[in-house]
Amino acid sequence: METTKLSSKGQVILPVSIRLANQWRAGVEFAVENTVDGVLLRPIKQVAATTLNEVIGCAGHKGRGHSIAEMDAAISEEIKFRHARG
Repeated sequence: METTKLSSKGQVILPVSIRLANQWRAGVEFAVENTVDGVLLRPIKQVAATTLNEVIGCAGHKGRGHSIAEMDAAISEEIKFRHARG
């Protein structure tokens, strides 16, 4: 177990072995949570901002919806195809 100290500015240095093991570089943001056992640092995963127009239609669906019977038939066909090819 490695140790570190709290600076007069309230900063804590994470040991290099921890940073390397987690591939953390300067600028990584952490959520800080006070727990019964101590303080928990959890890296915040950065997600690129998107607009609704950028993601509408990303599934590629075009056309009408399908009934449950049509979906069941398509699934059955695919099962038979995969079973036949081994």
